[in-house]
Amino acid sequence: MTTLLTLVRHGETDWNAQRRIQGSTDIPLNDTGRSQAAATALLLGRRRFDKVVASPLSRAFETGAIIASHLGLPEPTTYPGLAERSYGEAEGLTDTEVARRYPDDEIPGRESRSALLARATETLAEIAVRFDAGSVVVATHGAVIRAVVNAAAPGTADRYTTPIRNGSVHSFRWDPERFRAELVRFDDPLDDVSEQTGDETFAEQNPLERR
Repeated sequence: MTTLLTLVRHGETDWNAQRRIQGSTDIPLNDTGRSQAAATALLLGRRRFDKVVASPLSRAFETGAIIASHLGLPEPTTYPGLAERSYGEAEGLTDTEVARRYPDDEIPGRESRSALLARATETLAEIAVRFDAGSVVVATHGAVIRAVVNAAAPGTADRYTTPIRNGSVHSFRWDPERFRAELVRFDDPLDDVSEQTGDETFAEQNPLERR
């Protein structure tokens, strides 16, 4: 059976606002981020969901918890494979600082995009099987969402100027035969409102993600 997976990017953090690379560093939501998560929860309330799951990083978990509370569902179950891409020694730096320290773009400890996609795909498959034929909110991160979108529908978000905003919603159906997520809607409008959630593009907040 087909499982509907609704991927939501977490709300804003102080490092997002400061244009610092977060990656695997556990930076919490700020008040703007909590407001964005609440706005997304209101939008998601227009549909029925069976479960909320989340990355274990607090910014995604809290986003998922805010959504789950509004939907009347239990707190999110966490999956390590939904965590943000690790950027190694670049984490905490701005793009200018990264360019100065690593002019050759060789950043120690950075996770490859292929490794990110592999773990995200395996995790989404696990979730889809566990909640077979259900509808699941997945609170996760910008690089995870972009990797899944690009694998499901090449060309949709290949350009890193394509925004993946804080609180934005991206819906997929899980195809068990092809072991992949099929894109239903990128930046799902949920009645054409969700694009108002979050006003900073992911590329602006994380210029390193394109490399």
